[in-house]
Amino acid sequence: MKEMPHLDNTPSTPGKFKMEKPAYIHHHHRLRWHSTPLAKLTFWSCIFLGLIFMFFLRSSPSSSSSSTTFSSSTAGISDTTRRSLRTFSWGGPLWEKRVRNSARVRAPNGFSVLVTGASGFVGTHVSAALKRRGDGVLGFDNFNDYYDPSLKRARQALLERSGVFIVEGDINDEALLKKLFEVVAFTHVMHLAAQAGVRYAMQNPGSYVHSNIAGFVNLLEICKSANPQPAIVWASSSSVYGLNTKVPFSEKDRTDQPASLYAATKKAGEEIAHTYNHIYGLSLTGLRFFTVYGPWGRPDMAYFFFTKDILKGKSIPIFEAANHGTVARDFTYIDDIVKGCLGALDTAEKSTGSGGKKRGPAQLRVFNLGNTSPVPVSDLVSILERLLKVKAKRMMMKLPRNGDVQYTHANISYAQRELGYKPTTDLQTGLKKFVRWYLNYYKPGGKKSDV
Repeated sequence: MKEMPHLDNTPSTPGKFKMEKPAYIHHHHRLRWHSTPLAKLTFWSCIFLGLIFMFFLRSSPSSSSSSTTFSSSTAGISDTTRRSLRTFSWGGPLWEKRVRNSARVRAPNGFSVLVTGASGFVGTHVSAALKRRGDGVLGFDNFNDYYDPSLKRARQALLERSGVFIVEGDINDEALLKKLFEVVAFTHVMHLAAQAGVRYAMQNPGSYVHSNIAGFVNLLEICKSANPQPAIVWASSSSVYGLNTKVPFSEKDRTDQPASLYAATKKAGEEIAHTYNHIYGLSLTGLRFFTVYGPWGRPDMAYFFFTKDILKGKSIPIFEAANHGTVARDFTYIDDIVKGCLGALDTAEKSTGSGGKKRGPAQLRVFNLGNTSPVPVSDLVSILERLLKVKAKRMMMKLPRNGDVQYTHANISYAQRELGYKPTTDLQTGLKKFVRWYLNYYKPGGKKSDV
């Protein structure tokens, strides 16, 4: 098996459900509804019941040992409640062999880790880092289309070349998760699967409840019943600080004023984690990420689409707060975030439950993972201009009421003390690495390079 290359140095060559209208039979004479009210009521009742029957007949998932049909969490934008039905195939001797091989521990005292959201930005980097040090890693992802799925597939190919198998499935698929825990006795779960993005929640709120709340609960239900129970590290968010005006943000600060639905679902996740820790003895560590950036990043993040639009000569929106106030973010480079994630895994204590029953008090923690050096977004653009050697067309705009906050700043003293967390990459250095990757991965004109 080839050693996992560092991702920074990887070369560029590396329905909406529509119910069909019932067909009506047209007779040569019109039905006389007014003469028989009871007949009219009976007819429309039958039609209504028939539509309900057809809906459940067509939308109910078919279950088998090898495939599961479920609702995609990001299917609709215009209709926030719609789901597209997708089928993921799994099961069988060859599939189980791939799962076991990927999760096999190769280092003394190593972990066997289930990484959800493994084809995501942070998930890919964490999976690669775990594999490099000899831990067993099994990925899990649904490859949704919140942003370009081809980038997720490219990350998948990168991981699979070094032996990380990503199981394709939905975090709400109880049968699939149960099967994975039957095949592998995971010591740890790194739960990074989530519906991300602050603004998208205004278009498709249901996807956030589906993934960030229902999906998290489903995973915890599986973990609480596992024997042995795994220790769980999961991604919360700096967004939970919401409208908090005290800076820098500390884990002890209030988090009961979310500014977006995304933030609210992450805050709900922290309360859910407390509940499962208290009742079932699950060891749970939440990580509040602060604006993560870097190679293989998310195209919906400002630094990413600013780079794309600057190169294309398009205008880029730069938000400012009331009275021309500065909008700033605590940009944190991906390698520093990975170190924090691994530190959380390495210091996580074992869960104390067994078979769904708590045997004693269990570890419950939450940490800020930031850079502690907020940078105005306008300065971010200036750095990109220098690196790209292109002048940006800046378009100043008022900060919209869509969930974005004016300022983020992490107090990381707790993570420093408990995890040995110490960020070392400033924004200038991190963006230089990102731009190098971006120019290698995308050809001029926006076409993707081969991986």
